[in-house]
Amino acid sequence: MSSRKLKHVQNSHDSEQPILGWEDPHISRMFIQVCLYFYCKFLWRCLKFVVRKLTGRCELQRICYNTKPGAARTMKIEASLKGSKSKRLQTSVSVHPDAIEKTIDDIMELKKINPDINPQLGVSLQACLLQIVGYRNLVVEVEKLRREPYDSENPQHEEMLLKLWKCLKPNSPLKARISKQWCEIGFQGDDPKTDFRGMGLLGLYNLVYFAEWDTEVAQQVLSDSLQPKYREVSKKELSQFSKAEWEKKKFDKAIGYSFAIVGINITDLAYNLLVSGALKTHFYNVAPEAPTLTHFQQTFCYLMHEFHKFWVEEDPLDIMEFNRVREKFHKRILKQLQNPEMALCPHFAASESLINM
Repeated sequence: MSSRKLKHVQNSHDSEQPILGWEDPHISRMFIQVCLYFYCKFLWRCLKFVVRKLTGRCELQRICYNTKPGAARTMKIEASLKGSKSKRLQTSVSVHPDAIEKTIDDIMELKKINPDINPQLGVSLQACLLQIVGYRNLVVEVEKLRREPYDSENPQHEEMLLKLWKCLKPNSPLKARISKQWCEIGFQGDDPKTDFRGMGLLGLYNLVYFAEWDTEVAQQVLSDSLQPKYREVSKKELSQFSKAEWEKKKFDKAIGYSFAIVGINITDLAYNLLVSGALKTHFYNVAPEAPTLTHFQQTFCYLMHEFHKFWVEEDPLDIMEFNRVREKFHKRILKQLQNPEMALCPHFAASESLINM
């Protein structure tokens, strides 16, 4: 082959090689996204500056004056503080509760807001910060309980466990600490301590709270979980089984579950909702100040009751469908919490206290 032909073949191969750099679609897309991010950030800051000049109010003032109290206002205040270019404002969402008043003074000073002319602003900001800081502290408290294992050598742990039995089965004395009787309230074996491994003391705290403070509902849910209820099977479904198969399968139709195990599982669901921030909508609407462990436990009671109703509505074939039903229930709760006005258990809401904030 002549040198001219060789050069021609070589050039043709070179032209077929992929060209890296700006012509790479991934790099181009990444570059465009970065540009858009900085452009939008710059544009947003310019827009805030213009609006402040036109209205004479900073973003925090506009939120407090134009948004009603509750989750809608608090979540906007939280986003505004976190997204501020000022480090003092960014860190204001994580101060100690005792430092909130001073933090409000610092914010007013930084934003050049006269508290004598805008007295209501300080009150509104304080209410929002109490909820924001309280939520963060609640996550820490709940996490601590979740990480603390059940200790059968700890008298307080044992006392709580026995209280759970007495609340749920007041007319049936527990014959022994290690007993198959624990299965009657939904534990897996003769010693419940092994079932608390996943959620630690948090699972026990929630179950005891439910049984002690919502006793009638808790006892009813326990009773229903033990009573078999059968699905209505269509003629089409019935025709697919032989008589022998139907006799075998019909015993799997009972809608029942282990009360205590499901309670620990729903504790896990509530915990994940809390840690992900999904419960902010609910807590910022029902807690006039800092949400507490009691608010979390009340929410657990609500979720237990609602999950029981949802389980019956779903009419599962057997307990093997638990994960499917739980995931569907989880998605339903998450969808509800996307509404900024949502309060999962409104009968716990301190709505009167929210009005004047």
